Amino acid sequence: MATKSSKPSTLSKRPSPAELRSMLGANLRQLSRQAVSISALCRDLGINRTQYNRYLAGESFPRPDVLHRICTYFGVDARILLEPVEEITPISDGLLQNPAISDFLGNAAKPLSEDELPSGFYRFTRRSFMDEEKYVQGLVYVFRKDGDAFLKGFEAKAAMRQQGLSTDMRNREFRGAFLRQEDGFAILVSRHHSTTFSFNYLARVPTFENNFWVGYVTRPVRENVAGRRVERLVYEYLGSDMPRALRAARSAGFCSADDLVQYHRQLLKPGEAFA
Repeated sequence: MATKSSKPSTLSKRPSPAELRSMLGANLRQLSRQAVSISALCRDLGINRTQYNRYLAGESFPRPDVLHRICTYFGVDARILLEPVEEITPISDGLLQNPAISDFLGNAAKPLSEDELPSGFYRFTRRSFMDEEKYVQGLVYVFRKDGDAFLKGFEAKAAMRQQGLSTDMRNREFRGAFLRQEDGFAILVSRHHSTTFSFNYLARVPTFENNFWVGYVTRPVRENVAGRRVERLVYEYLGSDMPRALRAARSAGFCSADDLVQYHRQLLKPGEAFA
């Protein structure tokens, strides 16, 4: 006859719903201290402030999709239901979350909301680094993956030829990652397997549709290399409007200041030195 095991039942170890809510609330209160304000945090997360307060108080529990959003934002996993947050190893020990600099650069890795940076197509313009009489127009696509924002696009063939580089599609493709800034965002952009990247900074321009950003792009080269290293940069949000995106793609490449979209030309300030 089989004897009853003396090992404690695993069922007795399972936390109650109240214990799960309490642990989550305690962890969220600690994690929320990183935010500028609870209101700003709720906007970033897309969660109602009243509902988030109930999570903090251990009175309510988020749906699975909302819990995933919270975990992704704070860089933790579902163990925030079971363990104190200080004992949880982050999901990703990325460069900006490395303990050596996380208190200094970690906020830059926090996801940008759709309100701050909508996903979709963007037309960009800047002056050429090599020829001050020419401007570069292009199209990029902004997308999300695991809560983070990225972009991808293709260099104009003429720009690649000017640098003596191959114009095949794989070599022309570039991608970038967005980083949060106090007043806007930065983008680190590079081509396939490149050992250099450009640094871009953009801030929203107050307009009727809030669909323009202006800033600058830097070219990381030595001082004695031909061409300039900093130029103004304009992004215009086209959304998911495919006809507009196709028109922008067809106009990609070099052009004169007179060929620029009027408001792009106004923001780029031809003839005015970058300060």
